Amino acid sequence: MIQTPYYLIDKSKLLQNMEKIAMLREQSGAKALLALKCFATWSVFDLMRDYMDGTTSSSLNEVRLGRERFGKETHAYSVAYADHEIDEVVSHADKIIFNTAGQLTRFADQSAGITRGLRLNPGVSSSSFDLADPARPFSRLGEWDVAKVEPVMDMISGFMIHNNCENGDFALFDRMLGEIEEKFGTLLKKAEWVSLGGGIHFTGPDYPLERLAERLKRFSGEFGVQVYLEPGEASITKSTTLEVSVLDTLYNGKNLAIVDSSIEAHMLDLLIYRENARMAPNDGEHRYMICGKSCLAGDIFGEFNFDHELKVGDRISIQDAAGYTMVKKNWFNGVKMPAIAIRELDGSLRTVREFSYTDYEQSLS
Repeated sequence: MIQTPYYLIDKSKLLQNMEKIAMLREQSGAKALLALKCFATWSVFDLMRDYMDGTTSSSLNEVRLGRERFGKETHAYSVAYADHEIDEVVSHADKIIFNTAGQLTRFADQSAGITRGLRLNPGVSSSSFDLADPARPFSRLGEWDVAKVEPVMDMISGFMIHNNCENGDFALFDRMLGEIEEKFGTLLKKAEWVSLGGGIHFTGPDYPLERLAERLKRFSGEFGVQVYLEPGEASITKSTTLEVSVLDTLYNGKNLAIVDSSIEAHMLDLLIYRENARMAPNDGEHRYMICGKSCLAGDIFGEFNFDHELKVGDRISIQDAAGYTMVKKNWFNGVKMPAIAIRELDGSLRTVREFSYTDYEQSLS
């Protein structure tokens, strides 16, 4: 039995998402790139690359990882490239997407040898969090003025537009895409390819995949472009758990259970967005607040129902723990970093990475 805490990636569940991505690709003609900002655990790329067209990145490190570990088509994007990194970024990329016309012009010579694109900001998004809203006031994410883009059209062949965020509402996606078509139609007709980014929750239950495929195909045909999608969360949703053990229990007005993990260190988005973890099953007569072991008072996974009283040594599976977890994990409090394990398609379990004191020490100076 693997020592907790550890992330457990189940390839059979990952495969279910991959098959939906393959279906969407086939029916729509769109290409799918894994968004490494969400999930970059390359030990399962052997499965994912058979169902996806490549990767998209947000930094030099990510574009290099995409090239070396995933292969296939490699898109590079960054909010801003530095002078000292642009040449290496270009060396790893098939396409480079600039955030502004200023960056595009500044690095015109260095990027002349590969396909170039520009990020557009349509001013609308599906985000319910100001923190993650690319269309928030004074946003730095992409160009919004058609007049500023037209003078540089001869330098680029396509665009990236990322304005969906955990959007499981096809009608909302359809409506926003219509606004994009209306606002940027003159530019899109001059493009060869358009990436519509990530954040479309099309692998979720009951999502109208056929309607999405038809809409993407219609968009592609109307503007004569190759469509790209950049699924991050959609690629890995419900594929992974964070396996933890109970270290202590106490009662302080509520039943509390302290586990050998931490949202601050291991599931940071729960803290950032003030969300609860997911537990399955979550029924029974015994309700506990599951607490992390760091010294942060608010290090709490949430309150859940169990069919038995929790005791020291009990194991708990935190659900849906793939996206924005392993890429954000940190050494806060020096809490032991979870190992990474994989359940293969044949059901066998293997640990692919463990983290030691040396990793903690060497992350510092």
